[in-house]
Amino acid sequence: MKRLFQLSLLTLSLLQLETVSAHAVVTDNSLQIAPIHANRAEKVELTFNSQVELGLSQIFLVSKGDRHELLKATKGEQNGRIVVEIPPLAPGNYALRFKIFAADGHLTEDVIHFVVDSTEGEDQAGQEQSPNLDRL
Repeated sequence: MKRLFQLSLLTLSLLQLETVSAHAVVTDNSLQIAPIHANRAEKVELTFNSQVELGLSQIFLVSKGDRHELLKATKGEQNGRIVVEIPPLAPGNYALRFKIFAADGHLTEDVIHFVVDSTEGEDQAGQEQSPNLDRL
């Protein structure tokens, strides 16, 4: 009986440890494979390592002059995925700044920098982009 009790406590401890460490961290984003094109509305998908409380989360577009614009976001097709609507943007340096609440209540804040390039064909031609992120 004592052994069963100890085993139960160990199991509960391990389950609690997994829950405590479940911060919502971005594990993937569509900007890595699909750049934003100038002057077109786009959608960006963010993938997190845990479920997200979208109603308590905020995602901002940060543009030149440290201007923040709240963006609309919806749940993706799978748990932990968010689809963010990006308005048409002029060429330049931008960032997505987000405050995401994980389903367990932990807050994660992070920034993803990206460049909107006026030359759409360069990515397809295999030339590497080197964004100047110091302008934000």
